[in-house]
Amino acid sequence: MAYQATFQRYEIKYLLTAQQKRAILQAMKPYMKLDSYGRTVIRNVYFDTDSFRLIRRSLEKPAYKEKLRVRSYQMAADDDPVFVELKKKYKSVVYKRRLTLSEAQAMSTFQHNLPLPVQSQIAEEIEYFRSYYAGLHPTVFLSYEREAFYSLDGGDFRVTFDENILYREYDLSLGSEAYGTPLLKEGQTLMEIKTAGGLPLWMSHALNQLRAFQTSFSKYGLAYQHMMTGSKENGSRRAYHVC
Repeated sequence: MAYQATFQRYEIKYLLTAQQKRAILQAMKPYMKLDSYGRTVIRNVYFDTDSFRLIRRSLEKPAYKEKLRVRSYQMAADDDPVFVELKKKYKSVVYKRRLTLSEAQAMSTFQHNLPLPVQSQIAEEIEYFRSYYAGLHPTVFLSYEREAFYSLDGGDFRVTFDENILYREYDLSLGSEAYGTPLLKEGQTLMEIKTAGGLPLWMSHALNQLRAFQTSFSKYGLAYQHMMTGSKENGSRRAYHVC
């Protein structure tokens, strides 16, 4: 199966209530369709330095920021494909470059500080990133349930809904169950609009009617803030599992 390796687009985020999500889904019906994967559990392992240099820089909201993660769309066995993703954002435009490797190849590369087992322009960019931010290692596991919708007119306009966003600082494996500390309040959904251009009029009207406003939301950033503020006190931490 061929996977898209590069992306350049805007990613606009909204925190929705359950009622707002239902209304948005209703407005989308004539224009968009759920992709063939349905509701998927996405797993990510984020990489950072000992001082969390990458995420601390990102939270300062600079004009340019970047991050590195490995992502899977299933509980990954050694031979399953996963994605090594270099994600950059410059003046609101998101650029994503990714390689497809087996889970064993990807994790062995980073755990043992080995060169990537492929040669390409994207591999060179990732290797430069690794050398620039010396000492990168797995720091956070992040998972969430996603529903992704595509445009019926064949355009690049996409909408995703993420729920049950969970993080943890241990068991950093893409082959593990999805469990950890929740980042959203009960009933909340993170909606992301992904587009190379503007919003369709029907979506703009729906958002205005619902008084749904764009928000700044970084999953890894919020997890880091939870970690730093000690929001996981013993005895009060809730651990949720996703089937």
